[in-house]
Amino acid sequence: MNLFRLEGKVQHYAWGGYTYIPELLGITPTDQPSAEYWMGAHPSAPSLITTATGQEPLNQLIQLDPANITGPAVWEKFKELPFLFKILDVKDMLSIQVHPTKSEAEKGFARENAEGIPLNAPNRNYKDDNHKPEIMVALSEFYLLHGFLPHAQLQEVLNAVPEFTSLVSIYENEGYFGLYKNVMEMPQSLVNIILRPLTDRLIPLYKTNQLAKTDPGFWAARAVLNDPNSKDKLDRGIFSIYFFNIMQVQPGDAVFQDAGVPHAYLEGQNVELMANSDNVLRGGLTPKHVDVPELLKHTRFEGIHPHIIKGDLSADGLERIYPSPAPDFEVSKINISEGQTYQHTARAAEILIVINGSATIKGEDTISVQKGQCVFTAYNATYQITGNAEIFKATAGRLK
Repeated sequence: MNLFRLEGKVQHYAWGGYTYIPELLGITPTDQPSAEYWMGAHPSAPSLITTATGQEPLNQLIQLDPANITGPAVWEKFKELPFLFKILDVKDMLSIQVHPTKSEAEKGFARENAEGIPLNAPNRNYKDDNHKPEIMVALSEFYLLHGFLPHAQLQEVLNAVPEFTSLVSIYENEGYFGLYKNVMEMPQSLVNIILRPLTDRLIPLYKTNQLAKTDPGFWAARAVLNDPNSKDKLDRGIFSIYFFNIMQVQPGDAVFQDAGVPHAYLEGQNVELMANSDNVLRGGLTPKHVDVPELLKHTRFEGIHPHIIKGDLSADGLERIYPSPAPDFEVSKINISEGQTYQHTARAAEILIVINGSATIKGEDTISVQKGQCVFTAYNATYQITGNAEIFKATAGRLK
């Protein structure tokens, strides 16, 4: 067998919505948020694969014949399925995050192991020795923070916000690094003194729908209203909402997050594909551990001009591939209508999920799939897809 039904795992993080993922999967919503749907072989939540003898975790299935299931080149380079595929439903803002490079992750993981910090400790930064580049494709209008504003725009923001007057000269003299270091190391009492008048001005405007989602004030007000600790302690991540690009991404468009680029998902639904890692350095908008020295060491202190990836259409017009520099993964979208046939041979293991419609996938076996259902294809599986469906596919990157 080289075509299998796959069943992912729902993650109930507090920031998630309540209906999108249950409706996608055809299950009844509960009073628990459904934030992410994981598809992959991550040991903390492996997908279940239906075999002739019953269901089996994907990470165990791969171990039966690793090179022939993932692909010889993939197994030689990564020694695992190198990606984790997700559907996200972001109702409340996620924390600001930076991911390390591969070499820095290896050093950080070894260092924290040597220091004897337990893997599940709240002050642990490195859960593994891998990098965590990510690509997302919007399924709805999607908002996120992504990298520092270009120089002229950041200067404009600092001059336009009266509460930021004291930061203007710091930025002029010390640049991105000096500005960010200053607000991240600032005593909490001073954070409150600067941000309280600003957020007090914004909250009435937010509550009366006078702020657009492209305005940092919208997200600053929401951050305060959603934070139970904000009465005594304003989150210094609010500075970053003003310092970073706010991206508004339309359905079908993609954004790549490389190592060192600070980012935060704000609202919407997306497909996300990432390297198989859990390494996150946080920078605010969270009650979780923020290791400021480590964050400053790995953040890219430069203006970023946001890049929307439109994707490249295949010769037959059925598949849109979203390229990225990451060797670990590649995501694509297959749109198929009645009378069309998508034909393919997998150059590495793949996971497919139907977002809309229904389809038949025919190879060594024939599997009928509808909205929310998934298929895992082993390396070198040849198959064709017919039906009327929108399908997202994850596989390994194109290895040289």
